[in-house]
Amino acid sequence: MNSKIKKGLGRGLSSLIGETKVETKTNKLSLSEIVPNRFQPRKNFDEENLNDLTKSIKERGVIQPIIVRKSSSDDSKFEIIAGERRWLAARKAGLHEIPVVVTQADDLKSLEFAIVENVQRHDLNPLEEAQGYKRLIDEFSYDQEKVSKFIGKSRSYITNSLRLLNLPNEVLKFVEEKKISSGHAKILVGLDNALFVANKIIEKKLSVRQAENFVKIFKKKGSISRNVDPNIKNLEENVSKKIGLSVSIKNNKKNKGTISFFYHDLDQLNKIIDIIKANY
Repeated sequence: MNSKIKKGLGRGLSSLIGETKVETKTNKLSLSEIVPNRFQPRKNFDEENLNDLTKSIKERGVIQPIIVRKSSSDDSKFEIIAGERRWLAARKAGLHEIPVVVTQADDLKSLEFAIVENVQRHDLNPLEEAQGYKRLIDEFSYDQEKVSKFIGKSRSYITNSLRLLNLPNEVLKFVEEKKISSGHAKILVGLDNALFVANKIIEKKLSVRQAENFVKIFKKKGSISRNVDPNIKNLEENVSKKIGLSVSIKNNKKNKGTISFFYHDLDQLNKIIDIIKANY
């Protein structure tokens, strides 16, 4: 493989290419001879970005070759290992041929190629990016240090990316559907009420900065330490999660006391009043 081709590939792909038998020259194949990667881990290709790439290919052609292997199911076909987006755009641009680099790779190596290529994309959904890192760790025995070196990102970046996957599935779906941004999602990591806050971000159309301030209020209230009966503490948490507001219950030995709801604006006060009116 010549140095120009290797330079055009991401750091991780260059390393993987070095581990496999590859032809030394770039060939051209008919688009009809090429089939998609069966192990393509990426679910969505952004239509707008694909259109931009199509326009670029119409003007300049495909500069960086895609990586393919002989199809195991059809000897007349080649299966894409990396570069499916370029192949799709080339078809949309009306091209008949595309430059390729042919390599030998088994199914497992093909999947590894596809994952590494995807996590190096700039337009990748942050959730898909984190899932790609996790697959490299779980299925290919990478550790975070190896992922960091392969992808060219810092160790802390990889760690923070993986933390996104600890969010509730409902919140992850919001990220996938772009209802909240990756910036919002990072704020929610580690919160017990992440789903409630995520819904508030969507409902109130909060910016990342506004969401940070919203979360700080909850953390500040939660930092107040009191000697509370575990049953009372559990009741406080259940009520708080139900209504989305900080709640304090003070109960004495005679089972008399007070219950306090902490509100931070008129909307929250009105919510408390509406709840009381609706039930009494």
